[in-house]
Amino acid sequence: MDTEEFFLPRSRAANERLHALVPGGAHTYAKGDDQYPENLAPVISHGRGAHVWDVDGNRYIEYGSGLRSVSLGHAHPRVNEAVRRELDRGTNFVRPSMMELEAAERFLATVPTAEMVKFTKNGSDATTAAVRLARAVTGRSRVAICGDHPFFSVDDWFIGTTPMSAGIPTATTELTVAFPYGDLTAAEDLLTRYQDEIACLILEPAGHAEPPPGYLAGLRELADRHGCVLIFDEMITGFRWSEAGAQGLYGVVPDLSTFGKALGNGFAVSALAGRRELMERGGLRHSGDRVFLLSTTHGAETHSLAAAMAVQATYAEEGITARLHALGERLAAGVREAAAGMGVADHVLVRGRASNLVFATLDENGRPSQPYRTLFLRRLLAGGVLAPSFVVSSALDDADIDQTVDVVAQACAVYRKALDAADPTPWLGGRPVKPVFRRLA
Repeated sequence: MDTEEFFLPRSRAANERLHALVPGGAHTYAKGDDQYPENLAPVISHGRGAHVWDVDGNRYIEYGSGLRSVSLGHAHPRVNEAVRRELDRGTNFVRPSMMELEAAERFLATVPTAEMVKFTKNGSDATTAAVRLARAVTGRSRVAICGDHPFFSVDDWFIGTTPMSAGIPTATTELTVAFPYGDLTAAEDLLTRYQDEIACLILEPAGHAEPPPGYLAGLRELADRHGCVLIFDEMITGFRWSEAGAQGLYGVVPDLSTFGKALGNGFAVSALAGRRELMERGGLRHSGDRVFLLSTTHGAETHSLAAAMAVQATYAEEGITARLHALGERLAAGVREAAAGMGVADHVLVRGRASNLVFATLDENGRPSQPYRTLFLRRLLAGGVLAPSFVVSSALDDADIDQTVDVVAQACAVYRKALDAADPTPWLGGRPVKPVFRRLA
């Protein structure tokens, strides 16, 4: 496909219909058409394995599948079969089902650093429950978030800290403070400044860079010394770092942790897990004030829990985490080689752990650039690669990676022309893509 001849008329019409009925045209801001070049935002018809098809009939190699949730590939047969079995047995009851017990046993065997678990449907509910529990057990109001990590929850305690803070009282936002990743001294200074006020430290235990030696253990010690709760948001690191998450890989045990995304391979399931002493405060076997921890009508739908169990079995039996790393390493090496071959190695960068790669697009002055990202995405789409990131799924094969690298090389050739002209505008095809968190539409 050539960019000049690449149009998506059916997708464009579907996007218009979506905007008329759904605020933002999508149910997740990161899936919005403002994240893609103008008129080149595919609306998906279906997916299988590492590929998706849009309503215009184009096939793409897909990365970042389902915002990192579909790590085994679309319509995975083992997961689908587990779901089908439960659908015929009923999906939701007025009392717990055996599936809730079996899923909890399986999860706690997979993440042995946790002692209790409660399932829900999305990550925001799990992280907010962790924050509420931390506030309850410490009697403190402030929440300390890692300011270098982009997202924790749709709820007020976090969204109030972003540019999209409309509708959130200042009094709520002021209770959330931030610390930088990797700097123990800064975290200690924050805890000292707000002595006996901070209920918890919440962070992704790892991100685009590995934690500095001793950092996570140092946070554990600081949390213990200052009497606050240490929460690991493992929505992304869970399964992609190891089956037991970053805590299983690095050997540092948080008080509470949250899992989601890869846990259900696209089915709606997430988890709050942690120490029994804390988690039981949301239960019935304690003498203190009750904590409204998690209580959702659909939190224990049997088919989603069955999906989670099948995912965990597949990861363990097929070495999925190792495969994700191997695929990511092959892709990263290929992209870097392609960028270097076209003379843009200092402008198209691949970052992150091999199982969770992202790319950066820098302008002629070495600054992050949305216009250059637009140019790059446009060429990828024209080449049949749908890649808001380079996060791999285990359904990819070597041929997919090789095709992706070829398309990246073509994109980098255009990138070089734009850099030489010091102006990407002729190659954008319309307005540039926009960051999710911004004050105005």
